[in-house]
Amino acid sequence: MTPDQYCQDKAAQSGSSFYYSSLLLPSDRRNALTALQAWRQELDAIVNENHDAGVAHQRLDWWRAELRRLYDGGAAHPVSQALQPHLDALPQAEMAEMLAATEMDLAQSRYLDEIGLLRYCRASGGTFGKLTARVLGHTDPRTLDAAEQLGLSLQRVRIVKDIGGDARHGRIYIPVDTLQRLEVPAADILQSRHSDRFVALMREQATQARALYGEALAALPRADRRSQRAQLAFAAIQHALLDEIEASDFQVLNQRIDLTPMRKLWIAWKTWLKNG
Repeated sequence: MTPDQYCQDKAAQSGSSFYYSSLLLPSDRRNALTALQAWRQELDAIVNENHDAGVAHQRLDWWRAELRRLYDGGAAHPVSQALQPHLDALPQAEMAEMLAATEMDLAQSRYLDEIGLLRYCRASGGTFGKLTARVLGHTDPRTLDAAEQLGLSLQRVRIVKDIGGDARHGRIYIPVDTLQRLEVPAADILQSRHSDRFVALMREQATQARALYGEALAALPRADRRSQRAQLAFAAIQHALLDEIEASDFQVLNQRIDLTPMRKLWIAWKTWLKNG
């Protein structure tokens, strides 16, 4: 199995949002974006698949060393090897930011306030948005700012749709002061207790995600909309999913809501046509 095939199997399974949003990319761009997505999934696995904190930190240290090997030309992991041909578009400092976000995940399971959460969201979602924009290609530096906003928006969607699964791992990404303001005890989330107050909390998170999405779309220069179509398609699918979750009254504590593959394909196709 080649490194590109490994990444394809890991990150671009048929039927996934990523699969449909990147389907129409030229093969070199698609391979680069798939490798980047697979790399993010490897970092997510450090947090989600290790119940032993010591093992998780060892894996993170290994990936730190692997990042150095990658930029020194001696990558060992198939994901890193798949990234190797595309390093001109991937600043090492931004890749390291993603590792810093993983370390934040291992170091804390709560955020006291919005300032702390935003720091994490920028390191994770915002940085990944910029890396995606770089891989896809851009001509205007403002595109990176728009991509960061788009990444922040997607991170907020992720917080909503994954809140039940995160709680089962003992993590809550909504700040403590927000929970207190809306009178949602952390225990309600950890014990999957759905309530009107929980719905109000989720609705506020969804509003924030949509506001960031609108800002990102408004800020994206027209000259780069065509090159960024894959990222725009992925965002459109995720925000359609957010709409679906809200229509379900935010039943995300005990179940995972998704869109049908056909709907994902239709949204991706429409987005590609709109920004062509």
